[in-house]
Amino acid sequence: MPDFPAPGILFRDITTLISDGPALAATVSWLAERARENGAEAIAGMEARGFIFGAAVAVELGLGFVPVRKPGKLPVPTIGIDYALEYGADRIEVDPGAVGDGQRVVLVDDLIATGGTATAAATLLRRAGAEVTRAEFVIDLPNLSGTRALAAIGVESRSLMDFPGH
Repeated sequence: MPDFPAPGILFRDITTLISDGPALAATVSWLAERARENGAEAIAGMEARGFIFGAAVAVELGLGFVPVRKPGKLPVPTIGIDYALEYGADRIEVDPGAVGDGQRVVLVDDLIATGGTATAAATLLRRAGAEVTRAEFVIDLPNLSGTRALAAIGVESRSLMDFPGH
């Protein structure tokens, strides 16, 4: 989707993937296997599309799901972090009681672009006490260097597919 949500942005829409049952199941299985290989004890997903894939992966693995939310969406005291996006700035929050001290949490999201949201989520979960060293994505936009941003903070990542460009 060209010029969405702002001029110059080429948005990668996953609607057709999530509307196809066998494709969605195969994608979730791929993500779950990567998380299993890395000893996941919980799965975290970033709002909003990370909830789709992250919750499904958590169910497949029989693990808990930790929602990383936009401000004001959690009904408990939270910790938060402000971060830069490809097309602006934002803030995410988490319930610090949602993860155990040293619990191995794997991040799952639909797409990694600049890595702003993913690096903020990893940093925030670490502040809550989690061990975050892995992230799994459906799509990587490698030209935007998000996986390098994650690697710079000690988080390895894999993606099911990538699309050159932005």
